[in-house]
Amino acid sequence: MSASSKQRDLPDLAPLINQALLDPHLDQEALQQACDAARHFGFAGLSTNLTRLTAARERLGPPGPTRLIAVIAFPFGAIPSTLKQAEAEWAAAHGAEELDVVPDFWALSQGRSEPFAEELAKLCALGLPVGVILNMARLPADSLSIAVDAAIDAGASGIQTGNGFGPAVTAADVHQLANLARGRCAIKAAGGLHTLEHSLELVEAGATRIGTSRGPELMQALRRGQT
Repeated sequence: MSASSKQRDLPDLAPLINQALLDPHLDQEALQQACDAARHFGFAGLSTNLTRLTAARERLGPPGPTRLIAVIAFPFGAIPSTLKQAEAEWAAAHGAEELDVVPDFWALSQGRSEPFAEELAKLCALGLPVGVILNMARLPADSLSIAVDAAIDAGASGIQTGNGFGPAVTAADVHQLANLARGRCAIKAAGGLHTLEHSLELVEAGATRIGTSRGPELMQALRRGQT
């Protein structure tokens, strides 16, 4: 850990971490370890795809501090709205407590914010908290601003910097997103997040959630820094 990390008053990251379990090649043992670690550390959430959702629900047990999050239309959102709705309804019926949704970037690219927002509003109407996975690395500034406002107006509880298929998230990304959100929803930083130093920078920039596949490693680094 760097000297700058040691000099800080290190926060408890566990309530901010959403442990990602999205690699399609992870096996059953990896799933069980991820669920057990999420419960052990008290992570805010565990994000997974639909094929692993029921197994993750069984391993996590009854709803508790660590919420089970299903990703919808991940990673690119390039499926019809009816299929996104079907995915979300299936997830809700099989133990998901939150949804992380990749929105309709095609509509947004055409300047059609209404179908972008309507799709999200229908998903929010299911009654589960909905996080919207944006793609800051690819969205022009004007489209990003429209996307943030449309997502919040549709009822989204949070917005996310990216899907992890691009450059690593930066403090500048988080700061930009936080400025656009203006305190109206949670800000989740995700993508290329592997170190404690990076995580602390993102939290300081305004992230209220940290999406990472390295949650246990971050907690171990944090605890070493506190001893």
